[in-house]
Amino acid sequence: MTLNGAKVVIVGGSSGIGRGVATAVREKAAEVVLVGRSQENLQKTSAALVGAARISTIAADVTKEEDVARLFAEVGAFDHLVVTGGVGVSAPIVAMDLSAARQLIENKLVAAIALTKYTDGKLRKGGSITFTSGIAKDRPAPGGSVIAAVAGSLGYLACALAMELGPTRVNVVSPGWVDTPVWDVLAGDSKTGIWEQMAHRLPVGRIGSPADLALAYVFLMESEFTTGITLQVDGGHALV
Repeated sequence: MTLNGAKVVIVGGSSGIGRGVATAVREKAAEVVLVGRSQENLQKTSAALVGAARISTIAADVTKEEDVARLFAEVGAFDHLVVTGGVGVSAPIVAMDLSAARQLIENKLVAAIALTKYTDGKLRKGGSITFTSGIAKDRPAPGGSVIAAVAGSLGYLACALAMELGPTRVNVVSPGWVDTPVWDVLAGDSKTGIWEQMAHRLPVGRIGSPADLALAYVFLMESEFTTGITLQVDGGHALV
């Protein structure tokens, strides 16, 4: 399957990995629909991407079912759905704020379910859905139990949906550490030192970029014989 002329919906497309995927699929002459909460951020990203004439934006909160229904009513028929974004707070389980835990589950898992539900009748035959999990499921850190549980659950969801929705293909990309703006929030001034330490540990010798991850999403969209898998793209992080 080629992405030339395909219509790709990217949730979380205004920054980070989602923006990297948008850049990659535009280079393959795909039509892109960027989805995010902030219309301002979506417009900035759209203006910065090559071939902006074939990029549209839709502001939506995908934790709200009515927004998801409206989103796909506006999108119409399309070929591929990519779901990125969604970060939760870490805390020891005995101190976990249950409202924060529920929010993370809504942002990552329930949103994935809602988005899949409303692709019905819109996603063209032979198309694909790709979720995003993360290294937390393989290398859980203290305080990361809820994040690990949610990230891991996406793999099982994809397996079940691949059986239920075939020939629509459903897969997951599992990144390691990636150079995205969220790290400025997570690590602050400590980011450079933390990254240097991790880069030294990783077999590839560096932190990943959105462009590195984008190649994995493109592969899963184009590979007609790949479904129900979690593709680990982490620079060997799961090994160390």
